Amino acid sequence: MRARDRAAVSALRGALAALDNAGAVPVGETVPGAAALEASPAGAGATEADRRELSESDVLDIVRAEAAERLDAADRLTSPAHADRAARLREEAAVLLRFLDGDGNRDGDGVGDDAGRPVRL
Repeated sequence: MRARDRAAVSALRGALAALDNAGAVPVGETVPGAAALEASPAGAGATEADRRELSESDVLDIVRAEAAERLDAADRLTSPAHADRAARLREEAAVLLRFLDGDGNRDGDGVGDDAGRPVRL
């Protein structure tokens, strides 16, 4: 990404957003009933909800779904006017699929070395 690969940046941002959304706890599980102002939590982070822990297989499923969504959208863009957008979606899908194949971590920074451990978002 140091080369400012726009397709990679877009694909990875989208995948990270999908993972972040998957870790969210539904509102009904976190919001307590109405209470007096005095009983409200105070302080920084007092109202933060715990996040769900995603397993490695959950993460892989989400990334696969993101890649499939991009490929499906590219296939639906059949007009010559949308050829550039379809090509970009295919590039983004290829980036995500490289991570699934294990080739996405080419810089050796250790990302992805925690196989089998839950991913906490």
